Amino acid sequence: MAKYSVTQSAVTQLLADVKGEKIAIPELQRPFVWDSVKVRDLMDSLYKGYPVGYLITWQSVGAKLKGGHVAAHQQILIDGQQRITALRAAVAGLPVVNKRYKSVRIKIAFNPITEEFATLTPVLDKNPQWISDISDFFNSSSPLSFARQYLQENPDADEQLFETNLGRLEGIKNSQIGIIALADELDVETVSEIFIRINSKGVPLSSADFAMSKIATYGDRGRNIRKLIDYFCHLAVAPHAFADIKENDIEFAATPFLQAISWLKDDAEDLYDPAYSDIIRVAGLVGFSRGKASSIVSELSGRDPETRKVDEARIPVAYDKLEGALTQIVNKYNFENFLLTIKSAGFITTGMVNSKNALNFAYALFLRLRADKGLSDGDRKHIVKRWFVMSMLTGRHSGSFESTWEQDIRRIGEQGAANYLKQIEQSELSDAFWAVTLPNNLETTSTVSPFFQTFLAAQVATGARGFLSKGVTVAAMHQQSGDIHHIVPKDYLIKNGYPDRGDYNQVANFALTETAVNIAVSNKPPTTYMSEVADQIASGVLRLGEITDPTDLSRNLSENAVPDFLSEVTAGNYREFLAERRRLMASVIRDYYQAL
Repeated sequence: MAKYSVTQSAVTQLLADVKGEKIAIPELQRPFVWDSVKVRDLMDSLYKGYPVGYLITWQSVGAKLKGGHVAAHQQILIDGQQRITALRAAVAGLPVVNKRYKSVRIKIAFNPITEEFATLTPVLDKNPQWISDISDFFNSSSPLSFARQYLQENPDADEQLFETNLGRLEGIKNSQIGIIALADELDVETVSEIFIRINSKGVPLSSADFAMSKIATYGDRGRNIRKLIDYFCHLAVAPHAFADIKENDIEFAATPFLQAISWLKDDAEDLYDPAYSDIIRVAGLVGFSRGKASSIVSELSGRDPETRKVDEARIPVAYDKLEGALTQIVNKYNFENFLLTIKSAGFITTGMVNSKNALNFAYALFLRLRADKGLSDGDRKHIVKRWFVMSMLTGRHSGSFESTWEQDIRRIGEQGAANYLKQIEQSELSDAFWAVTLPNNLETTSTVSPFFQTFLAAQVATGARGFLSKGVTVAAMHQQSGDIHHIVPKDYLIKNGYPDRGDYNQVANFALTETAVNIAVSNKPPTTYMSEVADQIASGVLRLGEITDPTDLSRNLSENAVPDFLSEVTAGNYREFLAERRRLMASVIRDYYQAL
């Protein structure tokens, strides 16, 4: 089976194929990222007969075209979108979408005497020697009249040189551009591999990219579903763009989708700002019980997962499932309640979650459990919180996570979420995990480690105060200002036999504390600064923090999983201190998890 075919197409034919939707360009409604200089350079290369690279397309079966027609075979452009958009702008005179989602014109001027191309400026527009907009020439009904008018405005021009160069300019319309068309039978992984090998920049093209391209081939509905995903992700990061989208994308504004995501214009939450690849993955789990983005492409292509044959009757059903899943995903109540659930588990800032996939699966699970009418709201949140924290502690959604996702979703459907979660806990969160594996995992210098961040989440969830703080909580310091403090100061350790970062920067030597406390401790060893705290308790005169009660001090050390022998810690028993603190941190995490 031939994996691809190579053809040549004239610029005018290529643009006609795009206009007639024989070639679908998924990116047309996204902001054009080339600047006008690159458009100018493309025109100059075509004028001089230089190669401008191959376009890469992928056959798509069952695509819906305007007017309700269905294309037996439509090509999806997967590489060359910026070049095609530039040609549409410069040759066809069509507008592009700018960063404000507004249609604007990019005008390329040409001097037929000097053979220069340039981005049109007011100065050039007033200079009769320049053709202000080459698209006016390309689309002129009478090139002869166009030439005659130019010569009238430039009586001193070399007429023969002008005619020669104008003919070369017109030749751009017939310039040949190579198209590599990949076969429809190829799976997404193979297409991606071919793309990477023939793309000079080696840019990886993900399964989610293919899914987004495939979605856009389903006529107006497909384009607007794709925009729903794009705009949702964009507004989650930049809420101010809502007005631009509403004003400038009339087609999308006329759909119910814009209203469905309008709440994001007032959104200030950044704990979970999904990219389109995340939305595709969540939609796959919610709508199709599939973990791979490539599986969505197969579903939207009408491919039966059992027979591997294409049945076009399956396509509209697949789009119904996709739209239904996306409607749930972008719903304000669903999204905000999910975030509240994650925050109630103590993960209150973006820096605390280093696995977007853990959030993705947890959100899909949250949405699927909402459909279970026999499950109370409390039970659903309990399961989602424990699942999320379990996945953070076990790295369940890292590595080759897609097959794990599909297995998990299948078994949740068969056994029920609560029963399956309990089975995982018995297998992966055994007594040995809490007593041995987790303390070992806490032997790290990485403050973004999921184990250290889960410890901090445990402190947030239990209302723990900062180290040696009387009233300021870890949660408050996360949201405002607090310091990661060396319990045994770095300078002291360096001067006393621990010059290595791997020793003094152990997370077991870190605690969140107020800046004032951090400054007061400075580089004093625990024996010194804890003696000051003891004097403070005895005299009531504040010197380091505000704790003046011995019971309160003991409680504060416990909240921070700090061994009660801190006042005796020196460089000599520093390693014993680290080992004991890891054990205490693991115990805090265990108690927190079991209380979720």
